[in-house]
Order: sequence, then structure tokens, then C-alpha cells
Amino acid sequence: MSFRMLAIAVAAALLPAAASADEGMWMPSQLPDVAAQLKAAGFQGDPADLADLTQPPMSAVVSLGGCTASFVSPEGLVVTNHHCAYGAIQLNSTPEKNLMKDGFIAATRDQEPSAGPSARVLVTTGFDRITERILADARGKTGRAYYDAIDTASKAAVAECEQEAGYRCRVANMYYGTDFYLIRQLEIKDVRLAYAPPESIGNYGDEIDNFMWPRHTGDFSFYRAYVGKDGKPAAYSKDNVPYQPPAYLEVSTDPVADGDFAMLAGYPGTTYRHRMASEFKQQIEWQLPSRVALYDNLLKTIDKATAGNADAKVLYAAQVAGLKNGLKRAQGELDGLRRSDAIRVRGEDEASMLAWLAKQGDAAATQADIKAVQAVLDQASATRERDQLFAVMRSQTQLLGNALRLQRLAMERGKPDPQRESGYQQRDEALIEASLKQVQRRYDPAVEKALLAELLRQYRALPATQRIAEVDAVFGSDETQARAALDKLYAASKLGTEAERLRLLKAGPEEVKASDDPLMQAAATLMPAVLREETVDKTRDGELLRLRPSYMRALIGYRQSQGRAVYPDANSTLRVSYGNVTGMTPRDGVRYVPLTTVQGIVEKHTGKEPFDAPKALRDAIANGDFGSTADPQLKTQTVNFLTNLDTTGGNSGSPVLDARGRLIGLNFDSNWEAVSASWMFDPRYKRAIHVDMRYLRWLLAKVYPAPHLLKEMNLPAE
Repeated sequence: MSFRMLAIAVAAALLPAAASADEGMWMPSQLPDVAAQLKAAGFQGDPADLADLTQPPMSAVVSLGGCTASFVSPEGLVVTNHHCAYGAIQLNSTPEKNLMKDGFIAATRDQEPSAGPSARVLVTTGFDRITERILADARGKTGRAYYDAIDTASKAAVAECEQEAGYRCRVANMYYGTDFYLIRQLEIKDVRLAYAPPESIGNYGDEIDNFMWPRHTGDFSFYRAYVGKDGKPAAYSKDNVPYQPPAYLEVSTDPVADGDFAMLAGYPGTTYRHRMASEFKQQIEWQLPSRVALYDNLLKTIDKATAGNADAKVLYAAQVAGLKNGLKRAQGELDGLRRSDAIRVRGEDEASMLAWLAKQGDAAATQADIKAVQAVLDQASATRERDQLFAVMRSQTQLLGNALRLQRLAMERGKPDPQRESGYQQRDEALIEASLKQVQRRYDPAVEKALLAELLRQYRALPATQRIAEVDAVFGSDETQARAALDKLYAASKLGTEAERLRLLKAGPEEVKASDDPLMQAAATLMPAVLREETVDKTRDGELLRLRPSYMRALIGYRQSQGRAVYPDANSTLRVSYGNVTGMTPRDGVRYVPLTTVQGIVEKHTGKEPFDAPKALRDAIANGDFGSTADPQLKTQTVNFLTNLDTTGGNSGSPVLDARGRLIGLNFDSNWEAVSASWMFDPRYKRAIHVDMRYLRWLLAKVYPAPHLLKEMNLPAE
């Protein structure tokens, strides 16, 4: 096959000629083409129904912007993971009323508190291919010009899509610049917390059990989505009414057993399985080890800075949970990629692909593009340490990060809206305001100063060639100067008050620029470095967008010639994976059975965090009254189960469905051996971990009762 033919036949190449049932994160539009495989795996519905995002069950599956959830009642009730709702739980907690520790049940709807002004429920209503429109003006351009052409076309498509109020749209890049899709989502802005178990249930085992099997965690919570009385999305108001979704999932009351069909729908964040061999090598040899060290140091810094300060511990609980998860995930990914010998395996696969490519009739241009991709990647590696630290200085701080955001927003407001930087257009200002309002609940000056001091310590250890003049101008060039600068910046800044942040949000560009607040002045000094880095990134990204499709066409052609599956890398768009309930044998003499029971909770209980099972739970287990939720074979209450479904970050909260499309579980974790699946799928080790809906039902019926929620879901209160 010539590459001219491949260039116009990518869509056909996506079809899984010989896919393993447990491998692949498929776009819903691809599912009719895998109908035979779905049926063979045990699916009893019509695969064509899964391609229609406006019909059940897909229309019941929603994004939370980083996690997945699903509607489970006609009154806007949404179920997701406890750890996905943790930010909202923390936001509504105080040392005196700690919802994280004690859990929360809204007995009536007027008791449901806001999940925060930035909380969103996003219902996908459109998923349309617009490749030609996006690439039309980019052809013939290179670097930054290529990037800008795609960016301009994408913004125009989004602006047109969002002309109808209440919708959030974006353009999704598939196959690294090969294809583009317009995603249209109803944006529900009033999200409220309806139920959360105590973290001693919702986070039982914490980081010790994270990514481990067996698990015994009730990782679930309930939100409710609200809209205005006209049925349209609206900001939080006591007058709003529950949203009536187009569909909701039926919760199964049948047993779950080894070998049963299982299917998952969700919004997986990012996978990298189609990256080049050199990128695999860098991930294993530098990126993951450096991330482990960085996150470990940040966690130690926060722990030391919050010692003896209960208020600060509450304020940083969500950030700490995120860092812990990121740390363990990075370590697990590193161990897994080494276990799967990923550098060798991916290197040999790429070498075979390039040998196949050399035999094709018109491969010269493709080979040149692939070499050019490698040159761009090599250039980016030169400043990787500096770039990582500078990015974390902005992302892991509240006041400094938001000072930079306010300065950038003021700059962008001087431009016509279509020319503003993405993230700073008029469509983004409500989310920026919501973020500024939440600072109060997630910030302590001593902790932020400690975080910056640690990051600056690491920055100063870099070679002189990686130093940033603006960073040195703000924070000095040694530890003494840095600590003095931090004390001065935070002592005199007024950004710690919500009123001042919102005043600057509403101020004109000249007023923001003239602000004498020391943190705003520091942000103004740092901004040229941010913009300079951004220019370099966009030039590089433009070249990669232009060149990577050649690599992808070669990879698709090669794998198709072998009858191997080719599916898009995940990119936070709706995907479906399917397989079975199954255990595994991770190493000699060890067997993971696919179901755990409440007996494991008792066995792990120590009376100390993170294995401090609450007395109400232990008493209920001892009582043995499991009613209709007991497993008929095990004769006890199940907790979690394993499948071979293909998942990654972002799939947290994803509904797990049975052969008839009924809800049987909530995805919340992977086993330790499978954390590396974002880069490499290894069927020997890849498993996903789910909350058994029978455990959820039992907790709501017998332990932390919420009979009104069971009734709302048409479930027996027994």
C-alpha cells in the first residue's frame, strides 16, 4: 500500500483486525465495526446503539473534567468515585465539621451543599470529525505558523459551537495531528454533594493499598446536577431544580462472577502508546524517576509545613491526595515499564516498522519526517529539568499561580476574543473566577512559601545554562535571598483575600499592570519568561503536529499489515473498553481472585489510619445481615472486583456495565502491575479495579443509610 493511499484511508485502518477483547479504548463511533468482537465477548445489546451519544447508555455517562461519572436517576443523581468528589468534600469541611472524616448524607435536597463554583458535569452531545476544516489553512506552513493556523481554526469551530448558551465545546486531536473532532458538551454548572461515605470507607487503605490487590475500598460518592427552572445550565442558586438527564443507568441487582462480560465507558485522560521509541526511553530513564523525586520532596515539604496545624492540614488535604496518587502512579509506571522491558520491546517494534517502511514504494518523505520529529524531541530534552520545575512553581501554588493568571488575563483582555490565548477567552472567565474564589479553602501562606523554597532549592542546583533570569530577579540567586524574598512577597501581598483577587479580576489591564501588590509585581516580572517558554513550546508543538502524522500513518500501515489493533491514544474524550471479570497470576505462586469481600476489611483493620474501619461498618459485618446484596456463591458481602478492561487516569468513576448495559461497578484503580498501561498495554498484567455496586447498595441500606437514594435509584432498601 502506498502512503498516498494510507493518508486517505486512516479511518479504515482504525478497525481492529485482530484485537484482544481486553485491549483498546475505542471511540463510540468505532463500536459498530467491532460488533463481532463485542458479541463474542458476551455483549447482549446492539453495538450500533453504543455509537449514538444521545441514546442510552452513552448519554448517561458524563465527564467531571478529570474524572468520569454517570446519571443513575431521572432527578440528576450522579455517582462517581469518592476520590473524584474529594475536592468538594474538602471544600465543605472544617476542623469542627470534617466531612472527610465523618462522611456526609443530605437527608433532603435542600441540604445538598455546592461542590464548588468550578465543579462541572459535562454531558457529551456531539462528536463530529472536522479534520479538513482544521487543517485547511495549516497546509504548507511550519512551526509556529502551523500551530497558529490549527489554533485559529479550532477557536473558530469552538466559538461557532458555543453560540448556543449552556454548551462547552473543544477540538480533540486524534492520532497526533492526523484527525480532529469537535466535541460538544452540555455544561452543568450547579453541582451539589448528595452523599459521601467517611474516608475510612471511601479511602480505606489510602496510599498503602493504592494500586494494590486485594482492595477493600468503598470509593464512591454521589453528586446531584442542578439547572435553572427553564431546564438550562445556570450558576448555583437555591431556586435551581434537579437536572433531568436524557438517560440514566439501571443499577444491576444480579450477582457478578468470574468470567462475566464487562464494559466500561468513560473519559480516559492521556495515553502514549503510539509514541516513538525514544520517548519511551526518556520516560523510563528520566521523566518518571525525576517525577518520583519531585513529588516525594513536595509531600515532605507540605507535611513539615503543616505539622501541628490542623487547619492547614485540612486546607491542603486535596493537594496532598493528588500528589500522593501522582507519586505512587509514577513509581508504579516506572516499575511496570521496566517489568515489561518496554525500552527493548518498543525499540524492536519501531525498528521492524521502519524496516517495513523502507520497503514501501514512496517512503522517502515519511522517513524524512520521522527523522525531523526526532530532532524536535532532542531539542526539547535540553531544558527539560528547568521546564518541569518552572511549570510546577505555577501549578502547585495558589497565590503565585493566580497572580500569574490575573496578569495573563489582563494582557489577553487587550486583544479581540478570537485572538486571546486558550484558557483566557471570555468563555473561560467564569471558571477563572470560580478558581479565585476557592483559593481561601486551599491556601496557607507558610505552606506555599515552604513549597516555593523547596522548588527554588532544586532550581538553583541546575546548571547555569538552565537558569531563568526572571526567576533570579524575583527570588534571588541563593537560599538567603530566596527566603527573604518569599517573606517580603507574602507578608505584604493582599492576594490572600478573596475581595482583592476578585477586584483585580474585574480591573482593567492598565490597573492590573500598575498594581503595587508585591506578588502581582513578581508575576509581572516572571511573565516574559512564561511567554518566552510558551513561544518555544508552540513552535515545537506546531512542528510535531505537522510531522507526527507521517509517523502515525507508518505505524498504522505496519500494524494493519500484521492484523494488529490500532486505536486512538486517549485524550479525555469518551471511550469504551470491554472484556471480562477475571483475576490474574502476577508472579509465580500468586493468584489474584477477582472478588474481595468484607472479611478482608476486618483482616486489614488495625484501628489506625488508613486501616481504621469505622465501628458502624465493623458491627454490620459482624452482624452478617447482607440481605439481597450477598454473593450467592461466596455467601457474604463483596466489596471490589477485577476486570481486564483497558483504563487509565481519567477513567476514575467510570461506570462498569454488564452484558445488558446495567451498572455493576465503578472503576477506581488499577493493580500495581498495570500502572504502566498508559504507555504500554501488557495483557499479562493489565487489570482494572472496581467498586462492586452490591457493596454500595449494602452501605446505603445497612451501614450509613440513605434509603431515599436507594428509592430514587429503584433499588430495594435491604
